[in-house]
Amino acid sequence: MITLVENGAWLLPDGCLVHNDAAGISLLEKSGLAADQEAGKKKTIAYDILQAHNTADQPGQLKIKFDAMASHDITFVGIIQTARASGMTAFPLPYVLTNCHNTLCAVGGTINEDDHLFGLSAAKKYGGIYVPPHLAVIHQYMREQMAACGSMILGSDSHTRYGALGTMAIGEGGGELAKQLLQKTYDVAYPQVVAVELIGRPRQGVGPQDVALAIIGATFNNGFLKNKIVEFVGEGISHLDMDFRNGIDVMTTETTCLSSIWRTDEAVREYLALHGRPEAYRRLAPSAGAFYDSLIRLDLSKVEPMIALPMHPSNVYTIKTLQENLEDILAKTERDARELIDNPKINFSLQDKIIGGRLQVDQGVIAGCAGGTYANISEAARIIGKGPTGQGAYSLSVYPSSQPVMLALTKNGDLTSLMSAGAIIRSAFCGPCFGAGDVPANNSLSIRHTTRNFPSREGSKPANGQIASVALMDARSIAATSLNQGRLTAATELDYDAAIPPYTYDSAPYDSRVYQGFGKPRPAETLRLGPGITDWPAMPALPKHALISIVSFINDPVTTTDELIPSGETSSYRSNPLGLAEFTLSRKDPAYVGNAKAIQALEKARQSLPEKEADTGAGSGAGREADAAAAAAQAASATEKELEALLDLVRKVPGFSEAAWQDLAISSAIYAKKPGDGSAREQAASCQRVLGAGANIAAEYATKRYRSNLLNWGMLPFLYEGQPPFGKGDTLFFPHIREAIAGDTSAIEGWLLGEQPQRLLFSIAPLTKDEAAILQAGSLINYNRQG
Repeated sequence: MITLVENGAWLLPDGCLVHNDAAGISLLEKSGLAADQEAGKKKTIAYDILQAHNTADQPGQLKIKFDAMASHDITFVGIIQTARASGMTAFPLPYVLTNCHNTLCAVGGTINEDDHLFGLSAAKKYGGIYVPPHLAVIHQYMREQMAACGSMILGSDSHTRYGALGTMAIGEGGGELAKQLLQKTYDVAYPQVVAVELIGRPRQGVGPQDVALAIIGATFNNGFLKNKIVEFVGEGISHLDMDFRNGIDVMTTETTCLSSIWRTDEAVREYLALHGRPEAYRRLAPSAGAFYDSLIRLDLSKVEPMIALPMHPSNVYTIKTLQENLEDILAKTERDARELIDNPKINFSLQDKIIGGRLQVDQGVIAGCAGGTYANISEAARIIGKGPTGQGAYSLSVYPSSQPVMLALTKNGDLTSLMSAGAIIRSAFCGPCFGAGDVPANNSLSIRHTTRNFPSREGSKPANGQIASVALMDARSIAATSLNQGRLTAATELDYDAAIPPYTYDSAPYDSRVYQGFGKPRPAETLRLGPGITDWPAMPALPKHALISIVSFINDPVTTTDELIPSGETSSYRSNPLGLAEFTLSRKDPAYVGNAKAIQALEKARQSLPEKEADTGAGSGAGREADAAAAAAQAASATEKELEALLDLVRKVPGFSEAAWQDLAISSAIYAKKPGDGSAREQAASCQRVLGAGANIAAEYATKRYRSNLLNWGMLPFLYEGQPPFGKGDTLFFPHIREAIAGDTSAIEGWLLGEQPQRLLFSIAPLTKDEAAILQAGSLINYNRQG
C-alpha cells in the first residue's frame, strides 16, 4: 500500500518517479537528463513557489512574505494586540478573521462575543476580512475564497493547508503572523521536499481520512516528513475529487511536515471557477528531471478503511486488522493511554466495549475542515439513507464546514435524509476538533472524522477523574457504523450507491454577512475591548547570565500543545494572558503553575534587592564580608535567605566566585523529551512566559512552529542530548548566555548547581540574526518596540 524511499527520487519525462540509485539514474540519463541534484531540486513545484516569495539573498535561507493570512477567534486577538503594540497601523496584506472556535459563546460569560466584536472592529480599523460565527470553519473559507495557485498563505492554526488548490500554506504561532503584519519576514532554512506519488484509484467506501491516516501511520513515529514540504504528484491525483484531495491535504499537519503542495489540473480549475475565482487557477507541475529528497509511493487501490485509536492520529490500524485482533489491540491501547494519562483516579478502558465480538462505540461526529465537506457528508447520507441510527446511547452529529456547503446539502436533500435517520445537524464549528463540541460521557469512545484525537480533545478533564476518548475514522465508515447503531463497521462492508449530486456553490451567505475591508482601513474606528481582553504583561530582556529552575520534568515520548495549554474550556481566556496562564500544564502537571509562580516571585525579590545588596559579589575580602553582614541583617524573610543560598551556589562555579546579582536573573523552565506536537497556538509558549519562564529544554522539538513560538516569546529553546542529570527542582546556571546566543549555539555551557557544580553542554539549533535579537530583547514585542 505504502512505500518509503529515503535516498531520493527523480521525475522522468513520462511522469514516473524512479529511485536515486544506479538503475534510476540510468533511466534518467537515457531520457536525456543529467543526474544533477541541485538543478533537480529547482524543478519542483515547491521551489518555484518558495522562490517567488523569498526575499533572502543567501543560499539555503528563506525569508518569506505571504500573500494572505488567516486566524480564528482564539488567536486573532493576541496577534492584533501584539502587532498594534509594535506600531502596526493597517493590515498590509489580506487578513481573514474567522469565528469558528469560540462560536457557541458557551463559556466565560460575555468573553467570547467580546472577542468576536473586537475582531470586527479590528477588521474595520485596520482593513481586514471578518467572517462571523457559524458561517464557515477557517480552512473551508480559505479554500473557497482565498486559495490561489502559486500563492502562499500563513495561518495561526496548525491545519493551515491548501496545497491541493495549489497554495503552499503554513500553520504557525501568532508571533509569525504579527511579523507579517509588521511587514517582516518568515525565516526558515530551505526545507527538504518529499514527493508523494499517488497511483491507482480508491475503492468504494474508502475516503480521504483513510488515505491520510495511512500516510500518518507510516511517517509520524519515524519523523520521515518532519519540517519538510510534501509535494503530491502521480496519476492517482486525477482519480480524486477536490474534497477528497483537500481531506488528505489538511491531515498532512499530523505528519509534522512544514507544508504541502499538489500538482494542479482541470479539477482545480473547475473548483476555483465554481467559487467565482477562475483567475486564481494556473497549472502547477514539476518539470522532468526534478529531484526529491525522499519519496512516498502510495497505491490508492490498496488503501483500506482505517482507524486511529486513542490517543494519537499515528496509532493507526486498518479496521479489518482491529476487528481480527480486537482484544489484543484494545488492551495495548489501554496500557499506552494509562501510561500517558498517568492518573490513578482514572480507570481507562476500551475492552468493555466489545459486545458480541464487535466494538460498540458511543458517538459519531463528522465535522470541521477535514470531515465536514460536501462530498464526505453527501456520501455519508447515501450510506445511512433514512437509517435509523437507533434509540440507544449511540448518537451521530454532522457539522457542514460552511454555510454554502450546508446550503448545497439542504438543496440536494442530504440533510433531510440524515435528519430523518436521527443525525443531528449543526452549524460550522471547530469544537469537535479541539474539545468544545459534543463532549461525550465519561469512559465513552467517540469516532470522529476530525483532525486529532489527543487526550482531552473530546473535552474530558482527566485531572477531575473524567476521561473519554476519540478514534479517528473516515465519514464513510462512521456512516456505516451509524447505520449499525454504533457497531464498528467499515464502509467497504456495505453495498451502496456512492454517486453523489454535483456540488452547487451559492455565495449568498458570504455576500450577506462577511465584512470585506481589505485595502479600506478606517483609522478613526475604535477597537472594541471587552473586560476579558488585556494587554501582554512586561517581559524582561535576556540577562548577561541566566539562572533557570526546572519546575516541570516530563518524560513522555511526545508532549502535545494540548498538554502544555489545554484546549476546550480554556478558549474563553485566550485574550487574557494572565487568566489563561492559570491553566498551563493543568492536565499534565497540576503543580506547574504554583511552582512557576514561586520562581517568578524569587526573581521579583531579586529585582527589589537594595543596590548595596545586589552588589554583594562586586568586592572581595573584608569589604564583601561587611556587605554580606549588612545583607544578612536585612534578610529577615525566607525569600532573601533563598536568594543568598542560590548566589552562594553560583559562586561555586569556576570563574564566578565574585558573582553579583546585577548580572543575573532567575527564570523557570520545563524539560520535555519532545514538546510541541499538534496545535500552532502560541499560548503553549506564551503562558509559560507570562509565568516567568525563560526556556524549554528538550531532546528535540516536535514541530518548527512550537520552537518558533518559544523564540518569539523570548524563551531559549535548549536541546540536551541523552538522559538529563537534572530533574524537577534543580537549578541550571548559564554563564554569558546573552553573548552565547549571538554566536555559535552548537555547544552552550551550563552548570547544574550544587555543592559540586556539574558542567553540562546544551545546544540551540542555528538562530538567524533576528531570532537571536528577539531572544536578547526578551520577546518579539520588546524587539519591535526597540525598532
